[in-house]
Amino acid sequence: MNYTSLKNKKVLVTGGAGFIGSNLCEELLNQHAKVTCLDNFATGHKHNLDAIIDNADFTLIEGDIRDLDTCHKACKDQDYVLHEAALGSVPRSINDPITSNEVNVNGFLNMLVAARDAEVKRFVYAASSSTYGDSENLPKVEHVIGKPLSPYAITKYVNELYADIFNNAYGLNTIGLRYFNVFGRKQDPNGAYAAVIPKFVIQLMNHESPVINGDGTYSRDFTYIDNVIQMNLLALTAENKEAVNQVYNTAVGDRTTIVELTQLLKKNLAKYDAKIAEVEIKHGPNRAGDIPHSLASIEKAKEKLGYDPQFKIEAGIGEAVDWYWENL
Repeated sequence: MNYTSLKNKKVLVTGGAGFIGSNLCEELLNQHAKVTCLDNFATGHKHNLDAIIDNADFTLIEGDIRDLDTCHKACKDQDYVLHEAALGSVPRSINDPITSNEVNVNGFLNMLVAARDAEVKRFVYAASSSTYGDSENLPKVEHVIGKPLSPYAITKYVNELYADIFNNAYGLNTIGLRYFNVFGRKQDPNGAYAAVIPKFVIQLMNHESPVINGDGTYSRDFTYIDNVIQMNLLALTAENKEAVNQVYNTAVGDRTTIVELTQLLKKNLAKYDAKIAEVEIKHGPNRAGDIPHSLASIEKAKEKLGYDPQFKIEAGIGEAVDWYWENL
């Protein structure tokens, strides 16, 4: 898709060296925007920026959103902000709720204040499907949420509340994107809190048995990175006033069980290494804070933003596996 209105616009991407942020930086440069990345490299990686670091329209600021002065410096003269910086992971937040809150709430508030003071045109931020909490309604619709099940979920819901206040009190235009299990190129397979897809991919490539939490019947709305990029750019450029100051599910509108996901990974990886098809899958206990099923309604995003996801789970997994095989 072509977003001509972004040409020569200045866009700040916080967390721009992370999985989602670095992909957004690349696409914004493809759209001829002038991109500034703010990252402290707590979970992001400089190698994610290798393809763009020497681009004349790209600026890197190494800094932490927990520092208000850094946020003001990064927001200065920016037209738009894509706020991706956060400490993700439900288990991480359960193990260390204080740091998750400092980054995801205090850091978020710093960015809102800095964006307000810099008079940016729009502040688009990464919200989370974890906000739906214990709500059993399927599919998930934006106006019906439950009780949060983890400190991480609380922080992401607080983000939505703060964004709404900053619109009402200060006139800052915001859009929140509730990400549903995003996956794809550049997602880190390493570390204690690696997401399930890259973690399982690297284990299977090493002929190690992935361990599924529970019996594997839990299901998720796995969303390929290119669908998420589309949503962010649509949110940045939406001209319909009714589309702004909203939250939107950012997903594909389909769900896959963890067992089905694992079989799909094995099938795609076996094209490169037939032995992977024989790797045994193991099962462990359910993980604290996990919801059983997640499925998004994407009707609101379709109606108000013109969202049209191009990648279903099968195509996305195929693309992701190809990338991991070539790059790991």
